[in-house]
Amino acid sequence: MTTAAKAPSITRAEPENQGTGFAKVFDFLREQLLEGRIRNGDRLLPERELALQLGVSRPIVREALRALSMMGVVEIRERVGTVVRQPDVSVLSDVFAFSLAQVPDAIDDVIQARIALECQAIRLACQRATTADIERMRGALDAIEATVHDTTGGGRADFDFHIALVRASKSDTLIQLYGAMAELLTRSHRDRRQLVGDHHDESMKRTVVEDHRRLLEVVIAGDEDAADQALRRHFRIGDELRWRKALAPSRPAAAPATKARTNREPTP
Repeated sequence: MTTAAKAPSITRAEPENQGTGFAKVFDFLREQLLEGRIRNGDRLLPERELALQLGVSRPIVREALRALSMMGVVEIRERVGTVVRQPDVSVLSDVFAFSLAQVPDAIDDVIQARIALECQAIRLACQRATTADIERMRGALDAIEATVHDTTGGGRADFDFHIALVRASKSDTLIQLYGAMAELLTRSHRDRRQLVGDHHDESMKRTVVEDHRRLLEVVIAGDEDAADQALRRHFRIGDELRWRKALAPSRPAAAPATKARTNREPTP
């Protein structure tokens, strides 16, 4: 009995097989990057060689490279090939913002992460801050004082001060994580300045300025414990403002002027 030869398949691979192949390429390249075998500026093997080495099709390799290109990890150059590059943290910031966009109370959760990051950052800044770091923080402090009555400009100046503080830590990991939250943190700074403005309390505005001045002073002094305590007190301002806003009695709506005149008119 003759066994019929199996006809070659000309159909597309099953989705799960495509996914498995993609993950294989993606994981391989990620491990190469993490282990330092390929670095910024290195050129990857051509698609054909990568496909043969990993046992997948060239389209799957191409798809994985495009995904890495979207993340900013590699750059696909015509007639040159695929080159490893240093990712721009702004890409991570966008991904982070999108991933939390529909999470309830995302800003509050980000603020808690921010506190943890900055409290460690300020301790490291007390040890590692350079003259240039101090000058950047001082410049941001001047901007905070100049924009104390400006919600938008003040929020930006506030953010600039705190990211200068984090950069003074000289911790690449802390800086990258903080940068990833930049979009959400900028929004939180602006919202807090709005609360300060709505409160119409000049002493609160001065407190915002003096708190940042105190943070700069303790970093210059190199006092880690005092810096940690000053930063935690500073974060409590936002909590206090949010509580005041939540507990403030709502103002009754004013009666329309036309209705008031009608009530005063004699009844015919």
